[in-house]
Amino acid sequence: MDFQLSEEQRIFKKTVHDFADQRMAPLVKEWDEGCTSLDRGILSQYANMGLLGITLPEKYGGAGLTAFDAVLAIEELARVSPIAAMPVFETSVGPVRVVDLFGTEDQKKRFIPPSCNGERLMAVAMTEPEAGTALTDLTTRAVLKGDHYVINGRKRFISGGGHSDFYMVYVRLSEAKGAKGIGGIVVEKDSPGFTFGKQEAFMGLHGMPSCDLIFEDCAVPKENLIIPEGGFAYLMQAFDVERCGNATMSLGIAWGALEAAKKYAQERKAFGKPICEFQGIQFLLADMAMKVEAARLLIYRAAINAGMGLPSIFESSIAKCFANEIGKEVTDMALQVFGGYGYSKEYPVERMLRDSRGWPVAGGTLQIQRVNIAGAMLGRRFNQR
Repeated sequence: MDFQLSEEQRIFKKTVHDFADQRMAPLVKEWDEGCTSLDRGILSQYANMGLLGITLPEKYGGAGLTAFDAVLAIEELARVSPIAAMPVFETSVGPVRVVDLFGTEDQKKRFIPPSCNGERLMAVAMTEPEAGTALTDLTTRAVLKGDHYVINGRKRFISGGGHSDFYMVYVRLSEAKGAKGIGGIVVEKDSPGFTFGKQEAFMGLHGMPSCDLIFEDCAVPKENLIIPEGGFAYLMQAFDVERCGNATMSLGIAWGALEAAKKYAQERKAFGKPICEFQGIQFLLADMAMKVEAARLLIYRAAINAGMGLPSIFESSIAKCFANEIGKEVTDMALQVFGGYGYSKEYPVERMLRDSRGWPVAGGTLQIQRVNIAGAMLGRRFNQR
């Protein structure tokens, strides 16, 4: 067991670190205050650095690296802002991976290269007004008519909604109950009968587009079906990779808050000396560091064990649950280190605290992660109905 990064990984990590600080950090305030999305023109810079499709095969334009390499990049970018990390998240551990793992050769050639070169982004569409954690209750229906599927339904809280070009949509392909009738199909943004709802206004994650996807007799070529009926288990297996990405978003935010608190504690003076010399501040910093390091090790374990494949549901759920929780805790502690200044929008930690709160409800709640963990431990599934 080796806890050291390779020379290539250290160089890669440093390169992403510098890119985040020099190119992305100056944009964070604009994203947060103006709720403006990441400029699509910047994606070419991501592509030139090999940050898009890190886990995707080289023959389709990806880097052909591991989930761990993607985690390293997401962590460095999320340290500055999760908005900066989203293109890496979406192309390396998100829905494009589903195409890579389960799509046909033709589908891979159509959907993966545009994602890797920054021309197109793909979002995943799972949640519905009445189907969140209880995803198998989804009602969005796709019916095959000739050479097209006709889709009707509505998706909610879709990150990238209205901004992305492709959508991996979970649909019901038959009247079979539960998971049996569910599959996945790629819907392109300009498909007839496909529209978007209003952009959501969230507590945090300003600048991350999110809206309803509305399907009204939306016609999609049958060649876009990635996962056929009964393949829900494959979709959820791929989601284990996405959990690692979600966990890393929380880790990056927490790490950024810790770094900000360390810097501030050495600069801010009280009673004639830097506040880092007071034991109360030292305890806060030490507790923050322990939580960040523990989350990092759990995520790294899940990602490294996954290699080029899929992490276990046990390891990915533990990593997500723990990292999501410490993300909230560490940003709150960082705000305490800053005192009154931490509550001010002039400083970054109040934004970090707000951003940290979104990840525990995205990608599977903390409660369902605990159900997953218990099920994996006991070797059985627990019916929630």
